[in-house]
Amino acid sequence: MTWSFRSGAERDPDRLAYRRSVIGIGLRVAVVSAALVITIILLVVGYVLWQLTPGQLHEAPGPTDVHITLDTVDLSIAVVGVGGLAIALAGIAAWVIARRAVRPIAEAARMQRTFVADASHELRTPLTVLHARVQRLRMITPADDPRRAVVDELQGDTRVLIDIVNDLLDAAAGAESTGGVAELDAALVALERDMSVLAAERQVHLAVGPADPELVGTVVAVSATQLRRCLVALTDNAIGHTLPDGNVSVQVHGDGTSVTFRVRDDGPGITGIAPARVFDRFAHGTPATTAGAAGTRTGYGIGLALVRDVAVRAGGDVTVESTGDDGTVFALRLPVVQSGGRGRDREDRA
Repeated sequence: MTWSFRSGAERDPDRLAYRRSVIGIGLRVAVVSAALVITIILLVVGYVLWQLTPGQLHEAPGPTDVHITLDTVDLSIAVVGVGGLAIALAGIAAWVIARRAVRPIAEAARMQRTFVADASHELRTPLTVLHARVQRLRMITPADDPRRAVVDELQGDTRVLIDIVNDLLDAAAGAESTGGVAELDAALVALERDMSVLAAERQVHLAVGPADPELVGTVVAVSATQLRRCLVALTDNAIGHTLPDGNVSVQVHGDGTSVTFRVRDDGPGITGIAPARVFDRFAHGTPATTAGAAGTRTGYGIGLALVRDVAVRAGGDVTVESTGDDGTVFALRLPVVQSGGRGRDREDRA
């Protein structure tokens, strides 16, 4: 079973979730109301048919009996018409009630978006100043200075932070992805380099498997910063919920139009929360420490929500493919801008 926020025409994941909630609640209430109306109609029709049986037609009238003559066709039309109108009114009422019921949730999410936007805006200026100072430090540091490599890494880190803040502002505004692209190969190399240190610290075995040969040279439709954020968040989440001496793997597969990153762990699975809700902001399940995983951290319910934002705004998706006592599998699907080399060769030969 897969729990998903699959994108359609709507690219704002929060609005998509609220719309689905309204539709779900409205449909449930409408179905129950329709079932009640249909039951009443069937009871009326059954009673009428019973009254038309020979035994009832030839029954001697009692002193309190009232005989009414009804046309069967007219009665059927009236019953069906009134029943259909009742079902329609019940559906409209259910829709209105569902919208009002979900409105407080939408308002809470709006306040969360406002907070993210305000915090990101406040961080933008000091990060820009910091980046400018690092650039100046790099200019006055000779190329043969042994400290130059550290300065270069620091400059790259500040650039990444600025990109993350800008992306958070876009996510808070509900903007669609703005045409960034990232190389798949470079993202996997960077992921293994950055997360291996964290995995070793937490005594978890990390395996970032190479992509399928057909995916070599593939470019996906998100920026390098967005792809890095998504992969790091999913991998960090898997490491943080895996017992010491456990295993986390990252595998990549493609179908020509999209690539799917599967992050698999052998931890205790998602507990304390419905799998579909792990992508909600500030929602998180029971930490792995309750299962005896000393030393793992408790998340704050933000990382996976941001992964969902990036994926949906880019036209992709993120799902919980499976979860249980043998571990959890997250799948991140992103559209492809440029297919791998071998895939293009096969198309050319075709």
